[in-house]
Amino acid sequence: MAPRTNDGEPERERPASLPAATAPVTETASGEAPEAAPGEAAETADASDTEGSRAAGPAGETGETPESAAAADTDADADADRVAAVRRVGAAGRRWRSVQLGACAAMLAVGLTAGAIALGAVRDGGATPVAAAAALSPGLLAGADLSTGIASLQAHLRDQPRDFGGWATLGLAYVEQARTQGDPSRYPQAEQALERSVALRPDNDQALAGRAALAAARHEFGAALAHADRALKQNPYNERALCSRIDALVELGRYEEASAAARTADERRPGVPVFTRYAYVHELRGDVTTARRVLDQALAASTTPGDIAYVATQLGQLAWNQGAYDTALTHYARALAADENYLPALEGRARAQAASGRRAEAIQGLENVVARFPLPGPLVELGELYEARGGEGDAAKAEAQYRLVDAWTALARANGVNADLDTALAAADHGDKAAALRAARAEWDRRRTVHTADALAWALHVNGKDDEALPYARQATATGYGNAALLYHRGVIERAAGHPDDARTHLTAALKLNPGFSVLGAREARTALKTLEAAK
Repeated sequence: MAPRTNDGEPERERPASLPAATAPVTETASGEAPEAAPGEAAETADASDTEGSRAAGPAGETGETPESAAAADTDADADADRVAAVRRVGAAGRRWRSVQLGACAAMLAVGLTAGAIALGAVRDGGATPVAAAAALSPGLLAGADLSTGIASLQAHLRDQPRDFGGWATLGLAYVEQARTQGDPSRYPQAEQALERSVALRPDNDQALAGRAALAAARHEFGAALAHADRALKQNPYNERALCSRIDALVELGRYEEASAAARTADERRPGVPVFTRYAYVHELRGDVTTARRVLDQALAASTTPGDIAYVATQLGQLAWNQGAYDTALTHYARALAADENYLPALEGRARAQAASGRRAEAIQGLENVVARFPLPGPLVELGELYEARGGEGDAAKAEAQYRLVDAWTALARANGVNADLDTALAAADHGDKAAALRAARAEWDRRRTVHTADALAWALHVNGKDDEALPYARQATATGYGNAALLYHRGVIERAAGHPDDARTHLTAALKLNPGFSVLGAREARTALKTLEAAK
């Protein structure tokens, strides 16, 4: 699975009543998380709390019976009930937020005039931060009103073409639109808008931070880091630049530096964007408890539908990674109650449904997702669900999804996106294996992350180079990151390289952690384990 990043998330005002992040994210000397600070949001149930609620056997192994169909109907009703319950509980708050969002679209055009310069901009020759208007409403960037916000900005800039802050914000909005809607053609437009901003004011930190976000979205993480550092020289409190710096360091595999950057960002601009990144850095290091607690705090601090949907989805993903599917579905229901069209939550819910054996619902959900935004992740997931179903015409349907991945990759590259990791991950299992290896090697030369190590290991394996693959598979799991797909790949490679005991260990660990991590991969892991046990 590709890493979760926050490319393109909007800069925003620091919430006045936001609790400090330092207490919940500080670890004790022993590495254990401290007790919750007074006033901190209560934790959600962790993976161990829901472990017993999952079916003991492999999910979805047999064909659907009338009884299972009835159960699926019950499960679908349960999902609907989850969403409805959250909506009832939060109805009053959402009504207030909807009024707020409606005002945002109208005020967006005047929020970035020459008098509203960067958030926390530093006075010339001094060190005192100056508060100014928010760069862009987070609700507009994260929700269905993004197109409205862009149209408002475009109209404003026709009247005020020298508003460098407006051009920077428009660039960021295009980045977000490209990222969330699977439309890489927006990246050149983002680049043009940001260049216009820099031309008007070369040292403005908004545009420099926008360039960092654009570079990260294009997977040019070295450039993203350089742009973020330049922005922070102009304004050490620029939230967008602080967050892009964390993202770049994570995606370059420089995890210790990313952790330090997250602490710095937490000190300077504690809030939802920083909390979510802090959580991911801890998750990559195997500290799920701290990651969950920080996300809980981020959710408690969220006030807009866009923020609620975003953070609840991150919590759903964290729960799904730990095999806690009921918990994941509850979080996705919270996200969809805030924004019923939020794409990552729709995809995550389908993934959790598939892992729970509810494949018909998962297929329907993913079909709806890819019909709107054909991104590589859901395309591959849908193709594999077709393969697993194995009905008439399903093989052709699966192949069509994989071809769409190739089409998206070509479009992304045409618009300046480095798509080597996407190519390596998809092509290794469902395409040109030699091309997968070339792409994985190229990506490894650019950045050394757990995900690129895994992609290279797997590409080497499918090309019959298991001895060469094994060190990369070990490196992919070295940080303690709890990811069943990485453990599965390592176990398969160890088996092929002649290390059966290690293979049993890691295949067992993958299925124990997340028994439904992949509809095809989990099935192959169980088959490999049976073969290994029989050979003992």
